[in-house]
Amino acid sequence: MDLDQLEVLCSEIREYMVECCSHNPGHLGASLGAVELAVAVHYVFDTPSDKLVWDVGHQAYAHKIITGRKEAFRRNRSKDGLSGFPKRTESPYDSFGAGHASTSVSAALGMAVAARLNGQKKKVIAVIGDGAMTGGLAYEGLNQAGFLKDDILVILNDNGISIDPTSGALHNHLLRISTSKTYNSIKSKIWNRISAPTKKLFRKITFSTKTALMNSTKGSLFESLGMRYFGAINGNDIRTLVETLTSLKDIGGPKLLHVITRKGKGYSPAEKNQEIWHAPGKFDPETGARTPGCADISSYQDVFGETLV
Repeated sequence: MDLDQLEVLCSEIREYMVECCSHNPGHLGASLGAVELAVAVHYVFDTPSDKLVWDVGHQAYAHKIITGRKEAFRRNRSKDGLSGFPKRTESPYDSFGAGHASTSVSAALGMAVAARLNGQKKKVIAVIGDGAMTGGLAYEGLNQAGFLKDDILVILNDNGISIDPTSGALHNHLLRISTSKTYNSIKSKIWNRISAPTKKLFRKITFSTKTALMNSTKGSLFESLGMRYFGAINGNDIRTLVETLTSLKDIGGPKLLHVITRKGKGYSPAEKNQEIWHAPGKFDPETGARTPGCADISSYQDVFGETLV
């Protein structure tokens, strides 16, 4: 497909996802925001030979739909249906199983080390976000990746919210990076003066310029851990994602791409009330009106909690 077709594809995936989840509930908001990420990674990289690790797994609905499980997605999270998360026994495209985890960087690093030891040229990509970057294991993975220097790409899907609005020092650090007036002003001036045929050749130069600026102005947590930092870019713009991932594909070593996405992207009720639409239950796809729950049916976690007590 060309890039125009990819934009249409992303819209169709969102419509299908909303339609399926309206009568078969699931984790809708996070996956709506990660549609372009899923499409772009599969478009640029040679999956499943190249390894893609999702963290947390409920961002991966679009990934499942475009890897041979479109019809099966209608029974997502149902008995004898698809798992709500990536599952290795379900598809060769699911290279690692994770729900709510913070495990993606460590898992992907293990795959990158294995590829190096086996003399393979596989690329390994970890998509982390929706709260997973708050887990300590994520930083152990980043720390070790920066030390080993194996070829790994970590995509930080920064939607500013997990289940509830994100807070804390890391959130504030990412916000300062993505809203840096110094960097964005200089980047715009440089980019606007480069002719279209030359932009592709100079894309790596602009990456290097950004890195230098970030180090000289605010410093970067990720650079200090030995990860080359790129971004922040619009993670809901398929063209920007494809161009950026294509450039990064040729850069070796540990890298982190910071992308800004909108949780609930493309479905107005989910964008307006992100907490509720993380996992909204059944709803009317046309109006967004949510279906009241069945009071006589207990949830699994309620039964488990009561039994434990």
